[in-house]
Amino acid sequence: MRLFSLFWIAFFTALTLSSSSCRKDADVIRQSGTLRFSADTLLFDTVFVSAGSTTYKIKIYNTLNKTVTLSSVRLEKGSASSFSLNVNGISGRDVANQELAPHDSMYVYSTVTIDPNSSLSPFIVDDRLIATVNGADYSVPVIAYGQNARYIFDSVLQTQTWDNVLPYVIINNALVDKNQTLTIDAGCRVYVHPNSRLFVEGTLLVNGTKTDSVVFQTDRIDRSYFGYRGYPGEWGGLYFTENSKGNKLKWTVIKDCGNSTRIGQGMVQPAAIQVDNNPGIFNAADGVHLENCVVENSIGYGLLSFGGKVSMLNTLINTCGQQNVGVFQGGNFEFNQCTFVTYGTRLVSHVDAPVMSLLNYLDTSQTSYIPGNLKAVLRNCIIYGSLEEELVCNSKGPGSFDILFDHCLIKAKTANGSVVFSECKFNEDPMFEDTDKWNYRLKAGSPARNAGAPPFFGTNLDDIGGSQNMGAY
Repeated sequence: MRLFSLFWIAFFTALTLSSSSCRKDADVIRQSGTLRFSADTLLFDTVFVSAGSTTYKIKIYNTLNKTVTLSSVRLEKGSASSFSLNVNGISGRDVANQELAPHDSMYVYSTVTIDPNSSLSPFIVDDRLIATVNGADYSVPVIAYGQNARYIFDSVLQTQTWDNVLPYVIINNALVDKNQTLTIDAGCRVYVHPNSRLFVEGTLLVNGTKTDSVVFQTDRIDRSYFGYRGYPGEWGGLYFTENSKGNKLKWTVIKDCGNSTRIGQGMVQPAAIQVDNNPGIFNAADGVHLENCVVENSIGYGLLSFGGKVSMLNTLINTCGQQNVGVFQGGNFEFNQCTFVTYGTRLVSHVDAPVMSLLNYLDTSQTSYIPGNLKAVLRNCIIYGSLEEELVCNSKGPGSFDILFDHCLIKAKTANGSVVFSECKFNEDPMFEDTDKWNYRLKAGSPARNAGAPPFFGTNLDDIGGSQNMGAY
């Protein structure tokens, strides 16, 4: 599979700033004289070099009972400034002769584009916004933090390793070529532009650790603009094609994604992770293996598979607009000690798509479908959410249908008679610590505590070995 266009941009999650980029307009800084500003500093979040920022704004107030003329609204560094202005619809670094009515205000909008340098750490870029009335200057500092990055733009990737020295920014989809391997070191940060994703025809190896996880996230890191929160669907996701095999992701976070992506004349389904069927492999672990991973806040599916082979261990998939796990046309799956949960939020609807659906067919119309063979084993897992039915298992046609739930806690009122349930708990509240904060650890007294069945593999998401709980914690 080749991409028709590969287009990426990036942002870096750098310094979390205690002060907001621009205080609310009501938070006026009082100065003596004619003018005052709505903030004491025009402060930008961290911005990747060579990539423009979101537009920030500040207000200038006229404190007098008469109209004044601002002879100049300018940046102190002039043409050498990294910042730019827009005053009353006029762009430039020095805007002249702007009238301001009595006790009225005007917006000044600003963006920043930072040139690359040799710094490996975030660095400060600054200037001063100056407004002049009757020869008197009124000013506030303008500050941004710059972050150098490595840009992956329209790239077909051959075998290589991404380290954690600088973040990687992907602009317009990237593709790991067939029979090639992309290795990502612990602590690496990967930022993805909207409508973009990472396609894998070869192999992806992500070597995160508990203390240095690998994070895939949006390049929109100007979080003050978004109220310091992530939004679902800010980028696409990871797509493992029919040629991909041997993928292993450990201690990896994939968040705020799941949007559909345009490729040529078509669209890729909205999913944080999509896995297609590689007919040359048969075992779940030979396709895509997720271990101690978190997939969260997807506008679409968490995992979407069309006949794929996937294994998961001590992994959490939460807060998805479609199924957390949507399996179509069969495949081979092995999930151990995983938590799949969605309650829905203001931004992620959870009204009709159950947390998990396992189907050995793919409907192509109301009367036709593509059959497949399905084998799925789930041990010590939690499948829960706010709907009455969070699990759907259906079969159709000549394909095999072999599903086992072993020591799982499941939210469901009905069950397919062909599915085997061994020592499972149904419709018992798992007693998560705080679902509003996406904390899916188990409270004392949870029916999922010490309710799993051996063998127990690896360490849970708190890096604790030997846990006998159901779920990822």
